[in-house]
Amino acid sequence: QVQLVESGGGLVQPGGSLRLSCAASGRTFSTYQMGWVRQAPGKERECVAAISRSGSGTYYADSVKGRATVSRDNAKSTVYLQMNSLTPEDTAVYYCAADSGVGVRTVPGRYDYWGQGTQVTVSS
Repeated sequence: QVQLVESGGGLVQPGGSLRLSCAASGRTFSTYQMGWVRQAPGKERECVAAISRSGSGTYYADSVKGRATVSRDNAKSTVYLQMNSLTPEDTAVYYCAADSGVGVRTVPGRYDYWGQGTQVTVSS
C-alpha cells in the first residue's frame, strides 16, 4: 500500500499560479501511476492530470491543458502539479491518487489509493 499527503493548496487570485505537492510513503513510489483528481462542489470528480511510473507519459484534461504541468521525482517519492493562469473554475478540492496497474490512469475510479485532498480556491 501507499499513503499520500497533499500540500500546497490555498487561496489564489485569478491569473495566479500554484504548485501542489503529494508526498508518498509505503510501497515503492516508482511502481505507481499517479494522478491529480479534483472535485468542485456539485460536480463530478475530474482527473486533471496523470503521469506514468517513469514520468515519460502524461495526460491532461482539456480543462487544464496548456496551463498545467504534472511531474514526479521518484527519488523523493513526490508528485507535483503546477497550475498557471488560474480561474475561479479551478476552485476545487484537489486529490492525489495512485494506482499500481499498467498505463496512465485518466478515470478517477481507476485509482486505488487517495490522499486526503487539499483545497484550492481561486478568488479575488
